[in-house]
Order: sequence, then C-alpha cells, then structure tokens
Amino acid sequence: MSTYTIEGATGAWEVVIGLEVHAQIVSQSKLFSGAPTAFGAEANTQVSLVDAAFPGMLPVLNEECVAQAVRTGLGLNAQINLFSRFDRKNYFYADLPQGYQISQFEHPIVGKGEIEIELADGQMRKIGVTRLHVEQDAGKSIHDQDPELTLIDLNRAGVGLMEIVSEPDMRSPEEAGAYLRKLRQILRYLGTCDGNMEEGSMRADVNVSVRKDGEEYRTRCEVKNVNSIRFVMQAIQAEAQRQVEVWESGGEVQQETRLFDHVRGETRSMRSKENAHDYRYFPDPDLLPLVLDAEWVESLRDHLPELPEPKRARLEAQYGVSRYESGILTTEQAVADFYEVLAKESEPRLAANWMLGDFFAGLNKLSVGIDRSPISAQRLAGLLKLIQDSTINGKIAKEVLEEMFTSEAFASDIVEKRGLKQVTDTGAIEAAITAVLDANPDMLAQYRSGKDKLFGFFVGQVMKAMKGKANPALVNDLLKKILAG
Repeated sequence: MSTYTIEGATGAWEVVIGLEVHAQIVSQSKLFSGAPTAFGAEANTQVSLVDAAFPGMLPVLNEECVAQAVRTGLGLNAQINLFSRFDRKNYFYADLPQGYQISQFEHPIVGKGEIEIELADGQMRKIGVTRLHVEQDAGKSIHDQDPELTLIDLNRAGVGLMEIVSEPDMRSPEEAGAYLRKLRQILRYLGTCDGNMEEGSMRADVNVSVRKDGEEYRTRCEVKNVNSIRFVMQAIQAEAQRQVEVWESGGEVQQETRLFDHVRGETRSMRSKENAHDYRYFPDPDLLPLVLDAEWVESLRDHLPELPEPKRARLEAQYGVSRYESGILTTEQAVADFYEVLAKESEPRLAANWMLGDFFAGLNKLSVGIDRSPISAQRLAGLLKLIQDSTINGKIAKEVLEEMFTSEAFASDIVEKRGLKQVTDTGAIEAAITAVLDANPDMLAQYRSGKDKLFGFFVGQVMKAMKGKANPALVNDLLKKILAG
C-alpha cells in the first residue's frame, strides 16, 4: 500500500477515501421512458410525459439499461443479485419534477466486487466495490443565462445511471485517480458508459476522512459531483488538509456535503449531510421487483468483450510487448484494436515501437485520438513493411509518415513518387565513404590515432552525402572495413 500521509503539527495523518461514481448508462432511451438520451440536444427537447412527471404517467423499465448494469457488474467481478427492487428516494429539488428519484436502496442489482489498480511504481492494489445500483438522473439547473432566474433543462431527467460505490479502501489521491481510470476503462470496454466526464456522463462523489495510525474511522465529508480525475485528486488533497487543520485546532469535523472549487483549490460547505432516513425510502408502488433469470445473466457473461487485464496478458504473450507497452496499448479498446491489426500485418515489436513513438506523436500534434486518426492501421502497416523489407530506412520512414498525416497517399506511393528508396548498392556507398574520408583528412588522422568516437561523425557525413537514403547497416559495415584497411 502507498504511504501517502498529510503532515500536521501533531504528526502524520492517514487519508481514507471512498468513491461513489455516477455513470450514465449507454442506451438509446431513458430508464423509464422512451425519450432519447443524445448529448447536446436543444434544451427540453428530449422529455416525455413520464420524465416531466405529468399526473397518471407510469414508468416502464428499460431492459437494455438492466442488461448494461449486469454487464458492468460482471466486468467488476461482482455478485449479480437475481432479485432487486426499485425504491423512491424522496427529496425536493427544482430539476426533479416528481419530487422523488427512483433508485435502489436495500436491494441493489449488483453486490460486492473489486477493481485491481496499478500504481505508478508498478504496485498492484485491489479496491473493493460495495454495490452497484441503478437509478434515474435529475434534470439540470442553469444559473448563468438569466440575471434573476434559474432555468431548468429536463433533457437529462430520467436518464439511466449506475451508481458504483467503492469500499473506503483508497489511501491516497494517486490510488483514487488509478481507481477512476481503471473503472472508466472497464466501462468503456464493456460499452456500458462512455466515461466522458467533461460531458457529465461520469462524475464522482468523493468521501474523505483522516485518522491517526491505528484509529477507527473518523467523521467523513462528501465532496459532491467532481467531474474530472485531476479534480478528484486535488479535492482529496484539499479536503484532507482542511480536516487535519480542523482536528488539530481542537475542533470536530462535521459530516456534511461539500463542493470543490478548483480555481481556489479548496472545498466549501454545501449542506449538512442527510441521513438515509431523511429520504424516506420506500418501495416504488409503480414498479414490480426486478427478478432476473440466471441463464440470461450467464448469456450476458458469455458475450462480454475481452477486458483490459486479460487483453494485456494476451498481448504480452502473443506479441512480446512489455508490461509498460501493454498498459498503453490497452488504454482504450480502439487503441488495442488498432495495434492488433498492425501487429498481424507487420512485425509486432516494430509495430509497437512505431505506434507508441512517432505515430502517437503525430496524433498528439494534430490533437486527435486514434478514433479520428487520418492514418488507418492498414496504411501504417504498409509503411512498416517498407522498413522490414529494407525499401526505406527509419529516417526516411519518419519523413514518409509525416506526409501520410497530411495526405491520403499510401507509403509505397510516396516513396515511389519522391524517389526515396533506400540505396543498397555497395559501390555507390563505398564511393560516398571514400569522398567523405578524402574531404576530412584531419578527422581521419584523429580517428586512426585512437579517437574512435569519430566513427559516428563519418557515418553521419556519409548519410548526409547520400541524402539519408543509404542503408545504415551497410554504411556501418563498409565504413568499418574501409577504415580498418
């Protein structure tokens, strides 16, 4: 376990962290209505009478949302509860038309599971998952479009959410960040949530407390609705520091809900923490208990995609990539798919080196992800084949790749058009070497007097004389023979 602590006047304090992640379920319609769920639609254009809580409107459960929750539970190695129940969580808020949220309380659809995380130093940690329950989202209050009024957009009202609650197993901002990255990665692989925190489809409530070594848990505070992994990590640091200062000044931390101000780097009080009794949970009378068929659950398990950790192990075994490389190559499903096409059409180690090096650098320069890459895996494989068969060398390949990012041409066509084929004619290379040595008699004398490092100078001059087209291995071999002669 990492040894992150907050240092106070009385010594070190351990930080205890649990996360409640709200992940929007990928589905074409909402949890209890047929209204669409597309992001970015004009305000209040994706609202059914059920979402707006018109009298007499009854919820109808979306089967795909249930399937997505079960798939997620399976991906988290969690217990799938064949019996679960929807409850009403009663509270008043302007963008909650019903005056209650349909959620799950005592009987969630998914029970205990775990997520294995990897820290920067390679250390592995298992973080427990307490439960996953399904609930509907509220609408959105908009405070910045009118000087006096709060506007309400109900497009999000009724959208299906999975609330994934961790055990208080994390002990540092780094661990919390690693947990969120791994959870988001699993959700994306499963296709159950797109994980776009900037769009609000995944957000975290962060529970933080501090304690001295060996103590029981002290009072925790919840930092609500943090919408980026970086801000989650910053919020933990800020809130833990605040709590240490409260305890060390002789005060007591009060259980409450707080907000994180990332501009000031501090948390501030939002409201005192309600107990579950305040919500007056009771079974929703409009919905029957949810009873799942065990065979249906197993059929979902049988059709799960290959998840990140098994995929990493397979890439390492099948293609010989390192643990570090497999971690990058499996960050996103699209990246792994791209690499597998590349590895099957070219030498796997060469594919990994070029993909993680110059190809990713080119994408970063364009500020695009692999899903918007102007170069397909097949086109990149064509470039690598030219390196493998010695048609071009690595230096020329970099030039060709740069042109491929700005055109739709294939590597072979660029090489042919620009006359970039590698020179393997030993006579031409020997002639260039002789010319370079004749032009640099002083350097040659120094080399022969023992300054071996000048060998690299001669290689560079020969490559320059041949405009980078000479086969580097041949240049090295022939230069050694001529210098030794």
